[in-house]
Amino acid sequence: MGNREMEKAMDAYVPLELPMPKAVAIQKLLRRAARAATPYIMVAPAILTLCVFVVYPILYMVWLSAYRWDMIGPMVYVGFGNFAELFSNPDFYLVMGNTFKFMFLTVSVSIVLALLLAVYLKANTRVNALLRSFIFVPYVISMVSVAFIWAWLMNSEYGLLNFMLGKAGMSGVRWLEDAGVAMYSMIIVAVWKGLGYNVIILVSAMHAIPNQLYEAAALDNTRPLRAFFRITLPMISPTLFFLTLMNIIAAFKVFDQVALMTGGGPVNATNTLVFDIYQFGFKFYQLGYASAQGVLLMLLIAVCTAAYFGALSRRVHYGGGA
Repeated sequence: MGNREMEKAMDAYVPLELPMPKAVAIQKLLRRAARAATPYIMVAPAILTLCVFVVYPILYMVWLSAYRWDMIGPMVYVGFGNFAELFSNPDFYLVMGNTFKFMFLTVSVSIVLALLLAVYLKANTRVNALLRSFIFVPYVISMVSVAFIWAWLMNSEYGLLNFMLGKAGMSGVRWLEDAGVAMYSMIIVAVWKGLGYNVIILVSAMHAIPNQLYEAAALDNTRPLRAFFRITLPMISPTLFFLTLMNIIAAFKVFDQVALMTGGGPVNATNTLVFDIYQFGFKFYQLGYASAQGVLLMLLIAVCTAAYFGALSRRVHYGGGA
């Protein structure tokens, strides 16, 4: 290459301009901000849905509990007047008693029966697999269908249960018409429907227990009952803890079964808190009073959940058998 060509090449060469330190810093800041914002952008739809369908209704319910409103006339601010009226109403204490009675008996009977059945159906045999399927079927049936079927079975005039009692020489029972029997009839239906779910979850938890623990217990000549309390029960305690809590919350929120089978009767014997909220809100059009009941229900579930965690969370074994 000659000198003239070298000079032309040097004239055509344009050196790269290095970015200014300030521009580099801005680019790094933007990239860092984009990386930090990416997780929030990804969860934004879920958070927005939660706020619209959960947080906002709760806040609106709390705000509405301070007003008296019939959905037609103007809203009247009463402060804590709805709560004062609530606690001065004797029917409210009857409803609360029914709610706690339904919750306690339903949860305790369901968990105990599920635990016994899970122990019996734990073995992986064809008969047990078929029985587990049959037990689980009621859980997948809608409560509407279950309520109508059991209302027919428990009919005091032409129901199948009284027909069978008559064939056995026994007098019929007014399952849903007797104030002293109706709540227990509701508990029977609730336990029957939810039992299959509890059994399947407990059987799965028992299958996850290492078999070596039972083999070691057998070498020590440990009796089956002692092995159950020393190995099985501690190992499935997290599952029992979860199931009991879910059953408690579900029992507090029972509505469709009451609405379809008894309508809260007879004489408020099966009226529960959620059904009472529905009645005052959408039947009697007392939205403020119903909202006050809703706030109380929310606090009740929160307090019971906190007490349950405080009392039993330390008794749950996540490591191994005792």
